[in-house]
Amino acid sequence: MPRICGVNNQIIRVILRHTFTPLNNTRLTHLCGPADSHLRTIEAALSVKIAHRHEQFKVDGPKAKATLGMELLQALYEIADRPIKEDHLQLMLAGDSEMLEKGDPDTTITLNTRRADLRARTPTQNTYLENIASHDITFGIGPAGTGKTYLAVACAVDALERSNVQRIVLTRPAVEAGERLGFLPGDLAQKVDPYLRPLYDALYDLMGVEKVQKAFERNQLEIAPLAFMRGRTLNNAFVILDEAQNTTPEQMKMFLTRLGFGAKAVVTGDISQVDLPKGSLSGLVDAERVLKRVKGIAVTRFTTADVVRHPLVARIVDAYDAQRKTSTRA
Repeated sequence: MPRICGVNNQIIRVILRHTFTPLNNTRLTHLCGPADSHLRTIEAALSVKIAHRHEQFKVDGPKAKATLGMELLQALYEIADRPIKEDHLQLMLAGDSEMLEKGDPDTTITLNTRRADLRARTPTQNTYLENIASHDITFGIGPAGTGKTYLAVACAVDALERSNVQRIVLTRPAVEAGERLGFLPGDLAQKVDPYLRPLYDALYDLMGVEKVQKAFERNQLEIAPLAFMRGRTLNNAFVILDEAQNTTPEQMKMFLTRLGFGAKAVVTGDISQVDLPKGSLSGLVDAERVLKRVKGIAVTRFTTADVVRHPLVARIVDAYDAQRKTSTRA
């Protein structure tokens, strides 16, 4: 039975205890991590305190968080026959423990990439993948770290591997996050290359460096700034527009009207990170409003609950959103 420590502003704090049996020192070592690093990560993410003596564990905190913490420890113990990687723990903290452990093949979409373990980590991510599969144009809108771009690139790689499309086109607007492109060396393509680096990184991770290079040689892959899209028609292609919050309404319309026969497009962005000049309307915000009743277009909205990076990322996003809302009211 949990011990109720007290009530503070209607928040009930409890102490939960659990003994892992039969005793397995190897599992306990993997569960705790080097110098108890996994326990400290869980404490920071859930705002609880974890103490243990050998196989006896104690979780102290708000009832809901303490219960979640204890359930997470039990789930981790089940897979602790081998060392637990930090990124695996982060995914479980993001609400992925059930999907990681059970992975229902009837509800979870798997993709054909170099990453055999790649699949949706949250219910919203799974909805996003379903929307991409069933719609010609899909918008993925939400905060950083929710997997919008990575999953879109994974779907593109999957489509190319299955010969559903003939090439992948990745693009993003060349808008500086408070920096000046003009002072960078080289021509336009060389200037914007650093801004396209996240797309290269995703491709290398999903296909491997050698396969990516061969795909470029065969014109199966193209990564270019949005300005290079004007006047083109993209047939039998999987097209991804990243950082779409930094497009103007005119640029967004230009991009969406590039689609040809057999093409599929995914548009990703975070409307809380607009780098356009103050007072400018984001093309992503405008498109969501204008196209909301157009058939064949899906919109997936992510929240901080879908963040699959360090647990602090979700709290940072929430803090900035709260501050922005307060400033708007003022």
